[in-house]
Amino acid sequence: MQRGRSLIIEPITLDGLNFPGTPLSRPRGNASAEVALAPALSEKTCCFGVTHSSSLATGSSICFRTMFAVHLLAFHFAKLKEDQIKKVDRYLYHLRLSDDVLLDVMTRFQAEMARGLGRDTNPTATVKMLPTFVRSLPDGSEKGEFLAADLGGSQFRAHQVKVSDDGKQSSQLESKFYPPPKEVIQGNRAELFDYVAHCLLDFMETNNLKHKKLPLGFTFSFPCKQTKLDEDIDVDVLALVNDTVGTMMTCGYDDPRCEVGLIVGTGTNACYMEEMRHIDLVEGDEGRMCINTEWGAFGDDGALDDLRTEFDRELDLGSLNPGKQLFEKMISSLYLGELVRLILLKMTKEGLLFNGKVSTALLTKGKIEMKHVSAMEKYKEGLSNTKEILTELNLCPSEEDCVAVQHVCTIVSFRSANLCAAALAAILTRLRENKKLLRMRTTVGIDGGLYKTHPQYAKRLHKVVRRLVPNCDVRFLLSVSGSGKGAAMVTAVAYRLAAQRGRIDAALAPFLLSLDTLREVKSKMRTELEYGLKRETQASATVKMLPTYVCGTPDGTEKGKFLALDLGGTNFRVLLVKIRSGRRRSVQMYNKIFAIPLEIMQGTGEELFDHIVQCIADFLEYMGIKGARLPLGFTFSFPCRQASIDKGTLVGWTKGFKATDCEGEDVVDMLREAIRRRNEFDLDIVAVVNDTVGTMMTCGYEDPNCEIGLIAGTGSNVCYMEDMKNIEIVEGNEGKMCINTEWGGFGDNGCIDNIRTKYDKEVDEGSLNPGKQRYEKMTSGMYLGEIVRQILIDLTKQGLLFRGQISESLRKRGIFETKFLSQIESDRLALLQVRRILQQLGLDGTCDDSIIVKEVCGAVSKRAAQLCGAGLAAIVEKKRENRGVERLQITVGVDGTLYKLHPHFSRVLRETVKELAPQCNVTFMLSEDGSGKGAALITAVAKRLHNIGQK
Repeated sequence: MQRGRSLIIEPITLDGLNFPGTPLSRPRGNASAEVALAPALSEKTCCFGVTHSSSLATGSSICFRTMFAVHLLAFHFAKLKEDQIKKVDRYLYHLRLSDDVLLDVMTRFQAEMARGLGRDTNPTATVKMLPTFVRSLPDGSEKGEFLAADLGGSQFRAHQVKVSDDGKQSSQLESKFYPPPKEVIQGNRAELFDYVAHCLLDFMETNNLKHKKLPLGFTFSFPCKQTKLDEDIDVDVLALVNDTVGTMMTCGYDDPRCEVGLIVGTGTNACYMEEMRHIDLVEGDEGRMCINTEWGAFGDDGALDDLRTEFDRELDLGSLNPGKQLFEKMISSLYLGELVRLILLKMTKEGLLFNGKVSTALLTKGKIEMKHVSAMEKYKEGLSNTKEILTELNLCPSEEDCVAVQHVCTIVSFRSANLCAAALAAILTRLRENKKLLRMRTTVGIDGGLYKTHPQYAKRLHKVVRRLVPNCDVRFLLSVSGSGKGAAMVTAVAYRLAAQRGRIDAALAPFLLSLDTLREVKSKMRTELEYGLKRETQASATVKMLPTYVCGTPDGTEKGKFLALDLGGTNFRVLLVKIRSGRRRSVQMYNKIFAIPLEIMQGTGEELFDHIVQCIADFLEYMGIKGARLPLGFTFSFPCRQASIDKGTLVGWTKGFKATDCEGEDVVDMLREAIRRRNEFDLDIVAVVNDTVGTMMTCGYEDPNCEIGLIAGTGSNVCYMEDMKNIEIVEGNEGKMCINTEWGGFGDNGCIDNIRTKYDKEVDEGSLNPGKQRYEKMTSGMYLGEIVRQILIDLTKQGLLFRGQISESLRKRGIFETKFLSQIESDRLALLQVRRILQQLGLDGTCDDSIIVKEVCGAVSKRAAQLCGAGLAAIVEKKRENRGVERLQITVGVDGTLYKLHPHFSRVLRETVKELAPQCNVTFMLSEDGSGKGAALITAVAKRLHNIGQK
């Protein structure tokens, strides 16, 4: 046969169909002539006489009967199939859903989910969004033996599940089936549960488990109030589980990303992990909880009426629960076969199928089941299966009928997959939005006969979901015994969480201070305050009660220009403060911040003060006032023993400073000597000021009733105006003087050792000043983060956090700054954001880890605020007694980042003071730059009082 020649097929007859002779090109190359045909057609045989059109002298003919018969039949069948598909498509137009329609369904379902989660809207919501109280997914550390009971279908199943975390995370499942008798299924509740108990007892005896008290998970896929089994069975019922939740948990054990469970079988449902803050039906905002959507009822309020066809309505009217579970009736395998039957029946009555002849079987409800639909949609044998099934229904299907019926099945099952995909896409979108992600990776655990046995369903579902939510990378993981193993996994997780809860509570118990304990702290603080004021005990007192020689508060007549220096942390400030009096009373400030390098903080005293003077010189030049000799107030926020307002001897460094040759020296003299060494300018150093005193003076400028200053920040301290007659270490009995308590040393004598934890001791031992400033190390921002870090290390060692793995970053001292406590404890911060903060610290934790970390931070910061409040209550009570009044009205000026920025510290502090000092009405006033503005005001007050003295 030469290239390009034609073959002429002679006219033939096939089962009464006439086909004219047709030119047919020869197949190119090695193209196969085999075409997949329905067995009913491929069984037909025929012979074609083929004449070669060349001018061969012999006139011999070549027979290619099989090849050309198949080719021609394929052409005929394709045309026939195309016609039938178009006919069915036109007839079932309303069952074919576009992507726009599916996106609209997705939006409707999202709205219904929100209604189900709301307390006020839940009663009328069709999607009930039921809380399951499953708060955690498997993390791989679950272990032990568990029983699982599964009552959700035609059989009761008992399972023994062994879970191991020996480095090869694994589970073993042994099961036994118990078919319940009809009289049990249709009997009363007591009979049913007696039967369940009997089966469990038999299973335990068979597997030699009766002597063990094993935790039990109970999968009960129906609404039920029953909460415990027969008393003779020695088990702990830890979890009542829905089969959908069991599916999610089973897959979650194998894939930590699994946070959605989906059932597509006889029934259909979905569950997922929702943020607690969105679940109004359950108390609490922390963490997540699995929500059982019960989405089968979606549309029961008419929300899907525009999508429901006459066939859906007829099916619903003939069901056991008309008007209910409408979404499920469009999706689940229990109804799809019946839906196909109703469509075929109407098409037959209209003469579109089976020559209009209806069989008794086709008229009978339930004669077409999902197994028939699946068989008819099989890829290769689908048409032959269709012919066989229709024949069993006493119908006489033609080839056209078989093609049409097969396509009806495809449209019905495809609509099911589409609707299921739209609702699932809504859940995935909600998960992604909850996490505030542009793109999300997640896994859907899935089970159900329709998904597993239908030849095309899974592929269709996956494809449509990925098309509807392109910003979600979704893995579908088939569940293995979700209702049995899943129940055991829910129980295992509950068991793990219960054990973890006990150990976490034990670790944090010492941080929970009772009211009696706080009263005891207040009493001890009052005792130490008195010791510090008395001459004979002051030397050994832990609360030093240092006189500041600040003998007055602002009265509004202060005016002039003043310089202020502020040294109290890693930064140093120089300020120019302009104070105006009279009607236009105001304070204007100009400042510049300079860093203090670590090597200067921990170098020599001379290097430190030379650096300070360098900063002053830069500022004076910057402001153009280098030649002016201005009065200066020096805020020096470290313990100093003052002999006068301009003389302060450093008692000891705190806050990380360790500069040598400073302790025991007058800091004002050291500053003056540094100024002389530089020999560029001169200043009138009027006052050395503590930042706490500056805070009091700043607030005192606004409120004359302010006589207490509190710092709750990097450090912790209080000052207050004390009657001179009570200050034995200073001459004179008239008037008042501000006392800088330096209460950070409270407890250095061991008086509060009963409330110090092992974590406090570890922080103290690792500090620059072991054994000193113990109270400050329990209350100030510099140390709270380190206390948290020590607790996290301990919990991680116990396997309660971060999968038992201590990261390198967690080993680093100081990594957990107190600002992270404030961020983590913020009420506005979702756990996902907490998790991101931990990731920034190199701590890759789960959602459960985030909950625990937040709880640890809360325990540490609450104790700090309560201890601070107990100490402050001792001060205000002393002030009340000094004044000799029944009820005290007083203002406390407050500064410090812990008080200002932490979301709960200030509230807990105020509540504690109110509880422990009920006869004192205390107003808390936030200071505006106490260390800068306050220093200038102290200088101004000192100048005013000095001028009065001179006059």
